[in-house]
Amino acid sequence: MSTDQGTVIKVSGPLVVARGLTGARMYEMVRVGELKLFGEIIEIRGDDYSIQVYEETEGIGPGQPVFRTGEALAVELGPGLIRSIYDGVQRPLDVLQRDFGDFIVRGAERPALDRAHVWDFVPVANVGDRVEPGDVLGTVQESKLVLHKIMVPQGKGGTVKKIGAVQGNIETEVAVIETAAGPASINMIQRWAVREGRPVKRKMPPVDPLTTGQRVIDMLFPMAQGGTACVPGPFGSGKTVVQHQLAKWANTEIVVYVGCGERGNEMTDVLMEFPHLKDPKSGEPLMERTVMVANTSNMPVAAREASVFTGITIAEYFRDMGYSVALMADSTSRWAEAMREISGRLEEMPGEEGYPAYLGSRIAGFYERSGYVVCQGSDGRQGSLSLIGAVSPPGGDLSEPVVQATLRVVKVFWGLDDKLAFARHFPAINWLTSYSLYQEVVDRFCNEKLDPDWEKHRKRAMALLQREAELEELVRLVGMDALAADDRLLMQAAKMIREDFLHQNAFDDRDSYTSLKKQIALLAAILHYYDDARAALGAGAELNPLLKLEVLDDVAKAKLIAEDQLGQFDELKTRISAAIRDLPRY
Repeated sequence: MSTDQGTVIKVSGPLVVARGLTGARMYEMVRVGELKLFGEIIEIRGDDYSIQVYEETEGIGPGQPVFRTGEALAVELGPGLIRSIYDGVQRPLDVLQRDFGDFIVRGAERPALDRAHVWDFVPVANVGDRVEPGDVLGTVQESKLVLHKIMVPQGKGGTVKKIGAVQGNIETEVAVIETAAGPASINMIQRWAVREGRPVKRKMPPVDPLTTGQRVIDMLFPMAQGGTACVPGPFGSGKTVVQHQLAKWANTEIVVYVGCGERGNEMTDVLMEFPHLKDPKSGEPLMERTVMVANTSNMPVAAREASVFTGITIAEYFRDMGYSVALMADSTSRWAEAMREISGRLEEMPGEEGYPAYLGSRIAGFYERSGYVVCQGSDGRQGSLSLIGAVSPPGGDLSEPVVQATLRVVKVFWGLDDKLAFARHFPAINWLTSYSLYQEVVDRFCNEKLDPDWEKHRKRAMALLQREAELEELVRLVGMDALAADDRLLMQAAKMIREDFLHQNAFDDRDSYTSLKKQIALLAAILHYYDDARAALGAGAELNPLLKLEVLDDVAKAKLIAEDQLGQFDELKTRISAAIRDLPRY
């Protein structure tokens, strides 16, 4: 026996306890109170149902009704996602603003996808074709950059009985499939429960690099398409700027940006900036291939958890079409804090620092939904979903539970350093603490496709930076002049790598993005100087003239060489060799 309506017996902030919802299941969506606020059942004890409410519960009290929906929290998937800006439970913020004003009215509800917009459906399948879940039935040109593929929903495999070109909204029938259970009408919209990962045929090890145009990332700590990365750092260290750069420049086809509990002014900057950013490949606005989910810190805390799952379900949907997708979550710390607050109100046994005992498994479950996969369907198409999560540990403490739980499951760690940020070195990724477990994959790719010396140059650059860190301790004790000439030259080369290669200006059009070909050319020029200078030093040249060559100013400016003029790097190396050769010897 089930009951469609219950009664509120207790309210504790975003947590409401109801009684009488007999037959309701975990994670079922309900509507709370006369305003019918969004809520989700997160605990069942006997006849008491604990509900996390995604809106402010002011005015809700014992005795008010709770209505069952019979469905889990789900998102709508179909044409109209691209260019959209949603809240944590996939309400379209632009529509809510139009209908209710600048502040979200409690209980306000609007469809996630526009029912009025007319789309042109172009069939790919034919009448009589046998199709299985995931097969593409037809396409819709959703934006200038995205061809939306209408796929066979789960459980609807069979024989196509009817299909044709259609002009209509997302609810218009585009095909009829004869399934084992009878004929099924197919339209352009699917619904998917956000806590359940979308199925794939199989996962594969990543093979292609996720190029970002950021030299410190692509060269020293690269990521693969379908990989996972963590960007922890204290306040002001540039997490959001790094994610903006990745969203703009990464070689992915779809970007999903989730602002999870971020400050309102930061999220406003994102919402104001993204529509004006240009996609570097096409010149079109970046929003033509972007979906945004915004849940700021002043929005209800419970909706933060939902926002992360909403974002990743949308990202999986585009991955299933065969696209490479990047999801930026900023920041998972706020998501974890929301879990901690709800867990405390549920009176669960707290784990480390008050976080729930299941913190690690929730974070792992989120990052495990990434991957390079063979999508469902008979055509064998492949897609990838890369996850990049920012973490905001209190006081920059990287030993706190959210950072440690994240590092156990991700394969790339870009450790941001506030000291570098305060020194105006951006991206402020600390090259001594960061790491990447995709290095071997990316080295193999770049050695074969770009330059056979890629791996050798990268390892030499890292060795110079590590040796510089060791020598800096000595310099602080005895001064630079006490070092041997060889070590002083090494310090100069490491400084050039730091300042002329790793440092990058996100606001300079010439320096904001660097292709892999330009990166290896720039690093090779710096190492060329170091090798020639060492040889000259061994042949009797004086150190000071080597450190003050005029051509070093040209090396410092080489990062601004245009992408279509990379031949200038060969000329630069020739001038370096000539300048060193012309120095007097003992």
